[in-house]
Amino acid sequence: MFEQEIAMEKQQSSVVPLLLIITLIVSLVGVAVYYVIENRKVLASEEAVALVNADLKSQEPATLHIQTGTVTSSVDEKPHDPHYRLLEKAGLLKLGKDSGRTTVITLTPKGEALLSQIPGVTKTKGANDASQSYSIPLAGRKLVGTPKVTMTAMGHANVEFTWAWDPTPLGEVFDASGPEVQSFNTWDRGTLIDKYEVKFYHGSPARASLACLRGDKGWELAAQ
Repeated sequence: MFEQEIAMEKQQSSVVPLLLIITLIVSLVGVAVYYVIENRKVLASEEAVALVNADLKSQEPATLHIQTGTVTSSVDEKPHDPHYRLLEKAGLLKLGKDSGRTTVITLTPKGEALLSQIPGVTKTKGANDASQSYSIPLAGRKLVGTPKVTMTAMGHANVEFTWAWDPTPLGEVFDASGPEVQSFNTWDRGTLIDKYEVKFYHGSPARASLACLRGDKGWELAAQ
């Protein structure tokens, strides 16, 4: 009887370590399978395109602000600054004669027709009852080519891409390489570029990158 008890104790003492080893192996295999599955959840090209497009769309477009009607010259609004003269040169508005500090500015039929072609144009009441303020998009940003996705860690990716300006019809007038802008002197061209959103809208695409992570609802942009 005593010998049987000893044999049972030996059997039990050998089973416990075996169970521990089996449990450890199962745990390690489970962890390994989890990491393999997670590492396979890469950011697909289609998802990267959607994230980049959403980011570009969220950025404010290059926008021109002008007034028409009876406009009073001030620090913020100068009817004879080069952006008004550029619009007049393009046949889109007419600058009237000055009367003290005020100037009458009117859109031409060509100007009205062009503004009607541009989505997102807003018109509000100006600083006085005799003027109107316009906010006119000149160009938004668009993706060029296919983004390059690099997985930086599990659930984290870096997306490299190139983007280019997508000018509106008025943006074409405000292109820095266009004939209207090039007809101005160096000083006025500098003012147009510094203050009035004149850019090389048909220049080389720009390079950028975005950090992305996989959240509860899928891939999203990482907080900047």
